[in-house]
Amino acid sequence: MNAVQDLSFIELIRHAHVLVQLLMALLFAISLMSWTYIFRKLFAIRAARRQTEQFERSFWAGGNLHTLHQSASSQRDQSGPLARIFEAGMGEFIKGKQASRDALDMGAVLDGARRAMRAAFHRELDQLDTHLNFLASVGSVSPYIGLLGTVWGIMNAFRGLANVQQATLATVAPGIAEALIATAIGLFAAIPAVVAYNRFTHDIDRLAIRFESFVEEFSNILQRQSR
Repeated sequence: MNAVQDLSFIELIRHAHVLVQLLMALLFAISLMSWTYIFRKLFAIRAARRQTEQFERSFWAGGNLHTLHQSASSQRDQSGPLARIFEAGMGEFIKGKQASRDALDMGAVLDGARRAMRAAFHRELDQLDTHLNFLASVGSVSPYIGLLGTVWGIMNAFRGLANVQQATLATVAPGIAEALIATAIGLFAAIPAVVAYNRFTHDIDRLAIRFESFVEEFSNILQRQSR
């Protein structure tokens, strides 16, 4: 077994076993993808929260619902998730009222508007949840990938001791250090993914509560207007 005198991070990786190097490369790639999704999700949730607050201010300012609906429809991509939920419900309500002039059918119109808002609500949540499963997988799997590299590296280090007449700490240390780097890289990939997943899940749950509350409140407003 070749003793590595330079115990720097780069040298330890360069002298590691080929399989351990492959696992490290995989972990680096996973970590890079994880950070990419973390920043994308961070910006997406911030934008959704900001757009939701802007729409709530406009909605509760007491303006005309038809004007607000036209504004949300014309700027659908930039209006935000809550505005799209409103646009779906209001659009279905308008179409339902135009199709039926019978007061007995207003219950069906209101049910249609509520279903349209619930469908839009689930679409928006599904969009916000995109890539969260990947972060959860990274957080749970990366330490085990790193541990596999560590176990393999330690096995290779001890196998190399068979060719050494006298094993010393200086002989064993480089091989053990090479192996432990894999676990360190696995934790480096997993910890940010777990923290981000928990934070994003919390933020999305709070947005979901706001969306659900709006659906119920807006349904009550439509019910009052239908009388």
